[in-house]
Amino acid sequence: MLLALDVGNTNIVIGFLDESGIRNIARLETDRDKTAHEYAISLRQVIEFSGIAPEQVDGAILSSVVPPINGALVAAVRMITGIRPLVVGPGMKTGLNIALDNPATMGSDLVVGAAAALAMHAPPLIIIDMGTATTMTVIDREARVLGGAIIPGVNLSYGALAAGTSLLPSISITAPKKVIATNTVDSMRSGAVYGTAAMLDGMIERMEAELGEKCTVVATGGLASSITPYCRREIICDDDLLLKGLWILYKKNK
Repeated sequence: MLLALDVGNTNIVIGFLDESGIRNIARLETDRDKTAHEYAISLRQVIEFSGIAPEQVDGAILSSVVPPINGALVAAVRMITGIRPLVVGPGMKTGLNIALDNPATMGSDLVVGAAAALAMHAPPLIIIDMGTATTMTVIDREARVLGGAIIPGVNLSYGALAAGTSLLPSISITAPKKVIATNTVDSMRSGAVYGTAAMLDGMIERMEAELGEKCTVVATGGLASSITPYCRREIICDDDLLLKGLWILYKKNK
Protein backbone atom coordinates (compact mmCIF):
# COMPACT_ATOMS: atom_id res chain seq x y z
CA MET A 1 0.00 0.00 0.00
CA LEU A 2 1.39 3.41 -0.99
CA LEU A 3 0.88 6.43 1.24
CA ALA A 4 0.85 9.53 -1.00
CA LEU A 5 0.85 13.07 0.36
CA ASP A 6 0.08 16.05 -1.88
CA VAL A 7 0.91 19.14 0.18
CA GLY A 8 -0.77 22.35 -0.99
CA ASN A 9 -0.84 25.80 0.55
CA THR A 10 -4.29 25.19 2.05
CA ASN A 11 -4.70 21.42 2.39
CA ILE A 12 -2.69 18.21 2.48
CA VAL A 13 -4.38 15.51 0.40
CA ILE A 14 -3.55 12.05 1.70
CA GLY A 15 -4.13 9.08 -0.56
CA PHE A 16 -3.77 5.35 -0.08
CA LEU A 17 -3.09 3.52 -3.35
CA ASP A 18 -2.29 0.03 -4.56
CA GLU A 19 -2.30 -1.78 -7.89
CA SER A 20 -6.09 -1.70 -7.96
CA GLY A 21 -6.17 2.11 -7.71
CA ILE A 22 -6.97 4.68 -5.03
CA ARG A 23 -8.26 2.99 -1.90
CA ASN A 24 -9.01 6.04 0.23
CA ILE A 25 -8.51 9.82 0.32
CA ALA A 26 -8.39 12.19 3.28
CA ARG A 27 -7.47 15.82 3.85
CA LEU A 28 -5.65 17.72 6.57
CA GLU A 29 -5.26 21.46 6.88
CA THR A 30 -1.77 22.65 5.98
CA ASP A 31 -0.33 24.07 9.20
CA ARG A 32 3.16 25.57 9.06
CA ASP A 33 3.39 25.61 12.87
CA LYS A 34 2.74 21.92 13.52
CA THR A 35 5.60 19.79 14.79
CA ALA A 36 6.52 16.37 13.45
CA HIS A 37 4.84 14.73 16.46
CA GLU A 38 1.63 16.72 15.91
CA TYR A 39 1.55 15.71 12.25
CA ALA A 40 2.25 12.11 13.28
CA ILE A 41 -0.79 12.14 15.57
CA SER A 42 -2.99 13.54 12.77
CA LEU A 43 -1.58 11.09 10.26
CA ARG A 44 -2.14 8.10 12.53
CA GLN A 45 -5.75 9.19 13.03
CA VAL A 46 -6.22 9.45 9.26
CA ILE A 47 -4.71 6.00 8.70
CA GLU A 48 -6.82 4.38 11.41
CA PHE A 49 -10.00 6.16 10.26
CA SER A 50 -9.32 4.86 6.74
CA GLY A 51 -9.32 1.31 8.10
CA ILE A 52 -5.68 0.76 7.20
CA ALA A 53 -3.06 -0.61 9.59
CA PRO A 54 0.29 1.27 9.55
CA GLU A 55 2.09 -1.99 8.77
CA GLN A 56 0.11 -2.26 5.54
CA VAL A 57 1.91 0.82 4.23
CA ASP A 58 5.03 -0.37 2.40
CA GLY A 59 5.85 2.80 0.46
CA ALA A 60 5.40 6.57 0.74
CA ILE A 61 5.86 9.62 -1.47
CA LEU A 62 5.50 13.34 -0.80
CA SER A 63 4.93 16.27 -3.14
CA SER A 64 4.93 19.71 -1.55
CA VAL A 65 4.64 23.38 -2.46
CA VAL A 66 5.25 24.29 1.20
CA PRO A 67 8.93 23.36 1.77
CA PRO A 68 9.08 24.56 5.43
CA ILE A 69 6.88 21.66 6.56
CA ASN A 70 8.53 18.93 4.50
CA GLY A 71 10.89 17.91 7.29
CA ALA A 72 8.07 17.56 9.81
CA LEU A 73 5.98 15.47 7.40
CA VAL A 74 8.88 13.19 6.45
CA ALA A 75 9.58 12.63 10.14
CA ALA A 76 5.88 12.03 10.86
CA VAL A 77 5.62 9.38 8.15
CA ARG A 78 8.72 7.63 9.53
CA MET A 79 7.29 7.67 13.06
CA ILE A 80 4.07 6.00 11.93
CA THR A 81 5.26 3.61 9.21
CA GLY A 82 9.04 3.31 9.64
CA ILE A 83 9.40 4.42 6.00
CA ARG A 84 11.19 7.50 4.74
CA PRO A 85 9.02 8.87 1.93
CA LEU A 86 10.35 9.79 -1.48
CA VAL A 87 10.15 13.56 -1.98
CA VAL A 88 9.34 14.91 -5.44
CA GLY A 89 12.08 17.30 -6.50
CA PRO A 90 15.29 17.71 -8.50
CA GLY A 91 17.04 14.41 -9.11
CA MET A 92 13.87 12.33 -9.17
CA LYS A 93 13.16 10.30 -12.30
CA THR A 94 10.05 11.82 -13.87
CA GLY A 95 10.28 10.91 -17.55
CA LEU A 96 9.50 14.55 -18.35
CA ASN A 97 11.33 16.70 -20.88
CA ILE A 98 11.12 20.05 -19.09
CA ALA A 99 11.91 22.94 -21.44
CA LEU A 100 11.72 25.77 -18.89
CA ASP A 101 14.47 28.38 -18.51
CA ASN A 102 15.51 26.52 -15.35
CA PRO A 103 13.89 23.05 -15.16
CA ALA A 104 14.79 22.73 -11.46
CA THR A 105 12.34 25.55 -10.62
CA MET A 106 9.27 23.67 -11.86
CA GLY A 107 6.94 23.17 -8.92
CA SER A 108 6.56 19.63 -7.67
CA ASP A 109 2.78 19.85 -8.07
CA LEU A 110 3.24 20.74 -11.74
CA VAL A 111 5.69 17.87 -12.20
CA VAL A 112 3.23 15.40 -10.67
CA GLY A 113 0.30 16.68 -12.70
CA ALA A 114 2.29 16.58 -15.94
CA ALA A 115 3.47 13.02 -15.28
CA ALA A 116 -0.08 11.86 -14.62
CA ALA A 117 -1.62 13.66 -17.60
CA LEU A 118 0.99 12.30 -20.02
CA ALA A 119 0.42 8.77 -18.73
CA MET A 120 -3.31 8.99 -19.50
CA HIS A 121 -3.65 11.37 -22.45
CA ALA A 122 -1.81 11.94 -25.72
CA PRO A 123 -0.13 15.35 -26.04
CA PRO A 124 -0.46 18.21 -26.76
CA LEU A 125 -1.96 18.95 -23.37
CA ILE A 126 -2.96 21.84 -21.16
CA ILE A 127 -3.17 20.94 -17.46
CA ILE A 128 -5.11 23.22 -15.10
CA ASP A 129 -4.74 22.91 -11.34
CA MET A 130 -7.22 25.03 -9.36
CA GLY A 131 -6.11 25.41 -5.76
CA THR A 132 -4.79 28.36 -3.77
CA ALA A 133 -3.30 29.39 -7.10
CA THR A 134 -4.62 28.39 -10.52
CA THR A 135 -1.81 27.01 -12.66
CA MET A 136 -1.84 26.15 -16.35
CA THR A 137 0.88 23.91 -17.81
CA VAL A 138 1.39 23.36 -21.55
CA ILE A 139 2.90 20.19 -23.02
CA ASP A 140 3.53 20.08 -26.76
CA ARG A 141 3.11 17.24 -29.25
CA GLU A 142 6.69 16.06 -28.58
CA ALA A 143 5.80 15.76 -24.84
CA ARG A 144 7.98 18.73 -23.88
CA VAL A 145 6.79 20.74 -20.89
CA LEU A 146 6.95 24.25 -22.35
CA GLY A 147 5.74 26.32 -19.39
CA GLY A 148 2.44 28.00 -18.65
CA ALA A 149 0.77 30.55 -16.41
CA ILE A 150 0.12 31.15 -12.72
CA ILE A 151 -3.06 32.98 -11.72
CA PRO A 152 -4.38 33.90 -8.24
CA GLY A 153 -6.81 31.23 -7.10
CA VAL A 154 -10.52 31.97 -6.92
CA ASN A 155 -10.84 31.64 -3.14
CA LEU A 156 -7.69 33.67 -2.59
CA SER A 157 -8.88 36.43 -4.93
CA TYR A 158 -12.35 36.73 -3.46
CA GLY A 159 -11.07 36.44 0.10
CA ALA A 160 -8.77 39.40 -0.63
CA LEU A 161 -11.68 41.28 -2.22
CA ALA A 162 -13.85 40.83 0.86
CA ALA A 163 -10.97 41.75 3.19
CA GLY A 164 -10.02 44.82 1.17
CA THR A 165 -13.48 46.36 0.84
CA SER A 166 -16.02 47.64 3.34
CA LEU A 167 -19.24 46.42 1.76
CA LEU A 168 -18.37 43.21 -0.10
CA PRO A 169 -18.91 39.99 1.91
CA SER A 170 -17.20 36.63 1.86
CA ILE A 171 -18.97 34.25 -0.51
CA SER A 172 -19.16 30.58 -1.39
CA ILE A 173 -17.96 29.72 -4.89
CA THR A 174 -21.23 28.57 -6.43
CA ALA A 175 -22.77 29.61 -9.72
CA PRO A 176 -25.74 32.00 -9.64
CA LYS A 177 -28.66 31.40 -12.00
CA LYS A 178 -27.68 34.28 -14.28
CA VAL A 179 -24.46 35.93 -15.40
CA ILE A 180 -26.21 39.31 -15.10
CA ALA A 181 -26.81 39.16 -11.37
CA THR A 182 -29.24 41.40 -9.49
CA ASN A 183 -27.70 41.48 -6.01
CA THR A 184 -24.25 41.87 -4.53
CA VAL A 185 -23.60 38.26 -3.51
CA ASP A 186 -24.76 36.83 -6.84
CA SER A 187 -22.74 39.50 -8.67
CA MET A 188 -19.62 38.31 -6.86
CA ARG A 189 -20.50 34.68 -7.55
CA SER A 190 -21.03 35.51 -11.21
CA GLY A 191 -17.55 36.97 -11.41
CA ALA A 192 -16.03 34.10 -9.46
CA VAL A 193 -17.60 31.29 -11.50
CA TYR A 194 -18.51 32.64 -14.94
CA GLY A 195 -15.66 35.14 -14.95
CA THR A 196 -13.08 32.49 -14.06
CA ALA A 197 -14.57 30.08 -16.61
CA ALA A 198 -14.30 32.77 -19.31
CA MET A 199 -10.71 33.47 -18.26
CA LEU A 200 -9.84 29.79 -18.61
CA ASP A 201 -11.51 29.64 -22.03
CA GLY A 202 -9.55 32.71 -23.12
CA MET A 203 -6.22 31.45 -21.80
CA ILE A 204 -6.71 28.05 -23.47
CA GLU A 205 -7.49 29.80 -26.77
CA ARG A 206 -4.37 31.99 -26.52
CA MET A 207 -2.13 29.07 -25.52
CA GLU A 208 -3.38 26.96 -28.42
CA ALA A 209 -2.86 29.87 -30.82
CA GLU A 210 0.73 30.22 -29.59
CA LEU A 211 1.27 26.48 -29.82
CA GLY A 212 -0.37 26.27 -33.25
CA GLU A 213 -2.73 23.37 -32.50
CA LYS A 214 -5.61 22.21 -30.34
CA CYS A 215 -4.87 20.54 -27.01
CA THR A 216 -6.55 18.08 -24.72
CA VAL A 217 -7.33 20.04 -21.55
CA VAL A 218 -7.30 18.33 -18.15
CA ALA A 219 -8.28 20.08 -14.90
CA THR A 220 -7.80 19.13 -11.27
CA GLY A 221 -7.77 20.81 -7.86
CA GLY A 222 -10.36 21.69 -5.26
CA LEU A 223 -12.30 24.16 -7.40
CA ALA A 224 -12.05 22.48 -10.80
CA SER A 225 -15.42 20.72 -10.52
CA SER A 226 -17.08 24.01 -9.48
CA ILE A 227 -15.71 26.10 -12.36
CA THR A 228 -14.92 23.96 -15.41
CA PRO A 229 -18.53 22.85 -16.10
CA TYR A 230 -19.21 26.50 -17.01
CA CYS A 231 -16.34 26.70 -19.49
CA ARG A 232 -17.30 26.63 -23.16
CA ARG A 233 -14.23 24.62 -23.98
CA GLU A 234 -14.32 20.86 -23.35
CA ILE A 235 -12.27 20.10 -20.23
CA ILE A 236 -11.66 16.72 -18.62
CA CYS A 237 -12.03 17.10 -14.85
CA ASP A 238 -9.95 14.65 -12.82
CA ASP A 239 -10.01 15.36 -9.08
CA ASP A 240 -7.44 12.61 -8.39
CA LEU A 241 -4.88 13.58 -11.02
CA LEU A 242 -2.08 14.37 -8.57
CA LEU A 243 -2.52 11.20 -6.54
CA LYS A 244 -2.34 9.22 -9.77
CA GLY A 245 0.81 11.14 -10.65
CA LEU A 246 2.38 10.34 -7.28
CA TRP A 247 1.70 6.64 -7.88
CA ILE A 248 3.40 6.88 -11.29
CA LEU A 249 6.46 8.68 -9.89
CA TYR A 250 6.75 6.26 -7.00
CA LYS A 251 6.79 3.31 -9.41
CA LYS A 252 9.52 5.02 -11.48
CA ASN A 253 11.72 5.72 -8.46
CA LYS A 254 11.17 3.06 -5.82
